Amino acid sequence: MTHRFAIPAALLLVVLLACASLTIGVSDLDLTALLRGGGTDRQTLILFASRIPRTIALILSGASMAIAGLLLQMLARNRFVEPSTVGTIESASLGLLATLVFWPAAPVMVKMGIAALFALGGTTLFLRILSLIKWRDVLIVPLVGLMLSGVIESITDFFAYRFELLQALANWRTGDFSGVLRGRYELLWLSFAMALITYVAADRFTVAGLGESFATNLGLAYRRILALGLTIIAIVSAIVVVSVGMVPFLGLVVPNVVRMAVGDNMRRGLPYVALLGAGLVLVSDIAGRLIRFPYEIPIGTVMGVLGSVIFLYLLLKRTPANA
Repeated sequence: MTHRFAIPAALLLVVLLACASLTIGVSDLDLTALLRGGGTDRQTLILFASRIPRTIALILSGASMAIAGLLLQMLARNRFVEPSTVGTIESASLGLLATLVFWPAAPVMVKMGIAALFALGGTTLFLRILSLIKWRDVLIVPLVGLMLSGVIESITDFFAYRFELLQALANWRTGDFSGVLRGRYELLWLSFAMALITYVAADRFTVAGLGESFATNLGLAYRRILALGLTIIAIVSAIVVVSVGMVPFLGLVVPNVVRMAVGDNMRRGLPYVALLGAGLVLVSDIAGRLIRFPYEIPIGTVMGVLGSVIFLYLLLKRTPANA
């Protein structure tokens, strides 16, 4: 399939998966009858209050987290990092925990803002640690990120245990869309805005991914672009964690698959990354709802298993050219 028809085909697939997502659930829902105006009031309420918000949340979360993963890989200059493996998500969880301890009644926007600040700090710390490492083998970078994630996660666990908030912490660490309802997902539209900003500045991020010296020689304000990219990653991570919890490995798997197909040009690859991210999340959510129907497996569990397998495959199958 040529690139000319790849995006329309991917878009059609995402639409079909979204339609399938609308029909799956414990309550029977006949979309055909609803479109004809023959549905009951209960079916209409389920569709507009639960099924449509959940599907939109799936698409927005999948697309934005995949784009954030691609952006982080460009800035870190490594294909095996993403927000859940470099401490970004864990830092956002620590920020949410701090908000819950010191300001339990804080509005959602305040919680998101504090989580974003913590996520920005964690990601900046990761890049700072990388700058101090002279031997930057392709495997060393993700290992450093995983160790940093473990340290931040341990600190979060300690304080959650001391303040008896382990259950709340577990909810943030498990991506779960079962509680998404109308009025409780709209914050995710802000992540869509971040994705648009990323697309507008895609060429600058591509140049920044070549290194500070090269980008500066081309006249690019490297530090400003770096700060913009880190801010986008932090905001997207915080929004997703606050709204639906952690969705692991999504930002790692999707950009690598797209890069193998269309190359490293960020502007060219972004639409594919967004569509594949949304499609993968929809598939994982549908699988989680069907495997033990009428019970539901959280999408964080499904993506954790699938993503970790693909992550290990990408690490073990790397070629010398990727090192």
